[in-house]
Amino acid sequence: MLNLLFLLAAAAPLLAPQAPVAAPPAAGAARPAIPGVSAWAEVARVVDGDTIHVQLDGKLEKLRLLCVDTEEKLGSGAASPSKPQTVFGEECALWAQEFFAARTPKDGALRVGLRFPVGREGHRDPYGRLLCHVVLPDGTDFNVLLVKLGKSPYFTKYGYSEVSHEAFVAAQAEARAQQLGIWNPATNAPQTPGAPSAARPYDRLLPWWDLRARAVAAFEAAKRDPERAVFDAESAAALEQAVAASAHGPVRLFGEVARIFDETDGSRTVLFRAASNDAALRVRIQKDALAAHAPARLDERAAEFHQNYVWYEGTVVRDARGYRSTSRGPAAWRAGHEPGE
Repeated sequence: MLNLLFLLAAAAPLLAPQAPVAAPPAAGAARPAIPGVSAWAEVARVVDGDTIHVQLDGKLEKLRLLCVDTEEKLGSGAASPSKPQTVFGEECALWAQEFFAARTPKDGALRVGLRFPVGREGHRDPYGRLLCHVVLPDGTDFNVLLVKLGKSPYFTKYGYSEVSHEAFVAAQAEARAQQLGIWNPATNAPQTPGAPSAARPYDRLLPWWDLRARAVAAFEAAKRDPERAVFDAESAAALEQAVAASAHGPVRLFGEVARIFDETDGSRTVLFRAASNDAALRVRIQKDALAAHAPARLDERAAEFHQNYVWYEGTVVRDARGYRSTSRGPAAWRAGHEPGE
């Protein structure tokens, strides 16, 4: 604990706000017109650099900021090789809290603009959080600012930005050139030789995220092709359409493998990522077909640092557990970065 306090004290200059304070719109005042902003909300709580709670239309909403992924705070829950808990994660959370506190009027709440690339209700993560950009009263995109200051990488694990790709690329290039934050080799290095420390492996993460992002881009391009009917395996609405289309034969779906598990009868189930279990697609591989599916390398699809997106072709039905299908063989599967034919 003393070591952590020393580190945080040493990092105090980094925790101070690094941009001029802009006066937010006063209560009842006309809100400024900022391109792309479709709603204004009051900041209720800053959890960390990429998670903020706001009051929106009389309801407390949790926001998950798009295209950024700040490091995990110490003691914040389960860690993984791709996202360990780090001292810099703790520093970044404190910095974000101070950043918004410094812009909050003494007699009210800070109002920020929200930008939803594909609409408010159509863009939630599996935890129900709204996915968006937070825009400061002066028009600064806070998501891009995080990357520009080296607080976060350009997070492309779930696809490239639909509205600010060039801005994120430029911001990350600038931060890396200046070795800011996560790009500084000294960040998260132990202050005492031999002391335990953790650092995020960006040298492995960036290529992995880019591979996934290219797969998502290929799927988006396929959706725009009127000659090819493809369905989003992570969308309940799209799966309903796939069920109807399955009456005419196998359909093509694209999604992320969440996990693979054994059933009591010896078969295996490939579970796709979804907002809730009752809206998830489950693809069953029969026990006597497991060996034949080995060339599809499905076990890799649920592992970190591998391509987790897949194309799947089969018929889909609806049941009490959600959506299900039975794999017809290894040819029904393709890696996400390969075209779904």
